[in-house]
Amino acid sequence: MTADPLAPPELWPGTDGQPLSCREKLKVLAENHTEVAQVLRDAFEDAVIMGVDEAAMRRVLADLVAALPSPRRRAA
Repeated sequence: MTADPLAPPELWPGTDGQPLSCREKLKVLAENHTEVAQVLRDAFEDAVIMGVDEAAMRRVLADLVAALPSPRRRAA
């Protein structure tokens, strides 16, 4: 049986390449992942049901994620 591809990852790599181990951080990350996955699923399903091409909607969602600004960068 394969893992659910929409489930949160088992490991969250830190900036040093090592997996995060703080339970509270892992809990928040898992909750955020679950919430985002549900919102994306709903938006994707709505778009496809309304006639948007599946491949186009996948690109729109991927582009949206790619365009997110890094919280590590300071505004100029």
